[in-house]
Amino acid sequence: MQALLDAIHHADLSADACRVFHGRGGRHPGCEHLALDWYAPVWLLTSFEPLDETALAALHAALAARMARDNPAPTLNWVWQHRVDARAETRLMAGSVPEPHLACEDGARYELHLLRGLNHGYFPDMAAARRWLRGELASRPGARVLNLFAYTCAFSVAALQAGASQVVNVDMSPGALAIGKRNHQRNNLVGGASFLPHDIFKSWGKIGRGGPYDIVIVDPPSYQKGSFVAEKDYPRLMRRLPDLVAPGGHALVCLNTPKLGPDFLTTLMQTEAPALEFVGRLPNPAGFADVSDARALKVMHYHRPA
Repeated sequence: MQALLDAIHHADLSADACRVFHGRGGRHPGCEHLALDWYAPVWLLTSFEPLDETALAALHAALAARMARDNPAPTLNWVWQHRVDARAETRLMAGSVPEPHLACEDGARYELHLLRGLNHGYFPDMAAARRWLRGELASRPGARVLNLFAYTCAFSVAALQAGASQVVNVDMSPGALAIGKRNHQRNNLVGGASFLPHDIFKSWGKIGRGGPYDIVIVDPPSYQKGSFVAEKDYPRLMRRLPDLVAPGGHALVCLNTPKLGPDFLTTLMQTEAPALEFVGRLPNPAGFADVSDARALKVMHYHRPA
């Protein structure tokens, strides 16, 4: 666990949310079960194996020492989540979690809920993809964006802030979209976004009527029973993309599982959506560095020729 303690000591605690330690990337042998995120003013430790009281005490001391470097009378707030399969035990280890608690990224604010659920309302590993979206929209103001598997609509917030004229957010969870609506309100975004609480595979007619779109974001879960299973559902999703992407438009096709490499996406796209040309793979944020590119998050950029 020394690698995690060292990362805490050297952590740069900026206002923006960040991954401080990415043990799952395999770069620190023996720490593959650990991840640490900074969501000011709270630390979130996620472990995929149990931690004993000795380890927790060492982590508490390291976090307290790091906070003391910036403040002679620090308030230490940290949360530990132990995940087992699709279940999680979450404990507030010290301090408190503000309400509302917001993750900051490039001037945007996103609602967090660290003390409940497996997902917390915001995915820091997609920060580079949102920056790509902001950069793309800077050169094509007024573009229309389709955000599939929108979750809490972070891509939508980034798109509207960067000049998109319209974003259509589609997700089968009304609760996630309700948080997405609040995220727009928190960022003073009035108008421009629509929220469709639909099963994507049963709503192609409604989605297609609004298109085609200048940019399509496809960011599904890799495995979510009853919603999306990558091996089964990605092919039929890809078949729809050429009709959804406008000539001259772009698509981001995303996958986050170590079990499937980038060839899974590129081979399927060649077969199911040959009208879209592969541009390249977006780099992941530095905090999510991995010993294997095949295992790491895949964000693939495609273009439809004009």
